[in-house]
Amino acid sequence: MRLPPLHLPPLPPVAGSLSGRSVVDVLAEEHRELLALLGAGAGSARRRRDLLDVLAASASRHLCAERQYLYPAVRAALPDGAALAAREVAAGHEILISLRDRADVAGALRRHVDATAALLDRLAGAVTVEDLVRLGSRVEVAEEAAPTRPHPGAPATPPWNKVVDPALGTLDRLRDAVTGRPTSAKMLTRRYANRLF
Repeated sequence: MRLPPLHLPPLPPVAGSLSGRSVVDVLAEEHRELLALLGAGAGSARRRRDLLDVLAASASRHLCAERQYLYPAVRAALPDGAALAAREVAAGHEILISLRDRADVAGALRRHVDATAALLDRLAGAVTVEDLVRLGSRVEVAEEAAPTRPHPGAPATPPWNKVVDPALGTLDRLRDAVTGRPTSAKMLTRRYANRLF
């Protein structure tokens, strides 16, 4: 059975082989990191604040990239993709609001991980491996420019999110640099002498 293409630009050639990671692998790794941050435990008030900052930054980047590339692919490839994508965009919006307000997001993030895993299984059965790798590459690139703070009022669908998100990301990274705010698990691990997890 021939699977429909997603009409993404071609991958750069690498000695005749497929290069990059599948979107399934990229997002599964990020989901594990988000869940690890949720389970990182307590500590001093500063450590708890730093954990929340890293969780907010990681989840903001992650949700941004999914809105830019995963959900449009789901809309294009699955018969019920528009409804599935709309549901997950709305759930992601609620997560961003909770992160912004410093409310509890554990249940919502766990539900997101489960729902996205099911969505990725369906997507993997509907498109080619090459398209999954193209999506993985685009997700990774989108996250490099994505906001590190929750912006629930930002556009959630292309094309506007692909314009606004990098601009917000630049401003967020500038604020993070000025304030010394940690935005990754690696930064926390260095700050707390390898005692994060």
